[in-house]
Amino acid sequence: MAKATTACASARALLDRQDTDGACNQAYYAMFDAARAALLATGAEVSANVGKTPSGVLTAFSPHLVKNGPVPREIGRLLKQAEEIRIIADYSGDSISPDDARRLVEAAETFLTALATLPGLQRPLNLP
Repeated sequence: MAKATTACASARALLDRQDTDGACNQAYYAMFDAARAALLATGAEVSANVGKTPSGVLTAFSPHLVKNGPVPREIGRLLKQAEEIRIIADYSGDSISPDDARRLVEAAETFLTALATLPGLQRPLNLP
């Protein structure tokens, strides 16, 4: 979770500097790292390769931790939404609006806070 917390703080700092695309990238990776940590910490039965790629983590997260697990659906949806916004920010010629970037950074903070309550991850986060 330390890596996720650092990425989330970086997202907030980039947002404060009006780097909306960079903020969205870091917000997504904060959520990705938190999701990977949650899969590992909760002992979800996933193959060793799942945690090595973004698609593997995204594929495993919902069935293991959202569908019948401890993560509320609205929190689980935030990860998929973040992925969609990050793809636009990183690969299209379009910039993310400041409002959309702010919402994504806030969603990342919400996501990390929610996952920090899971068994094995229960520790306070130092988010701004």
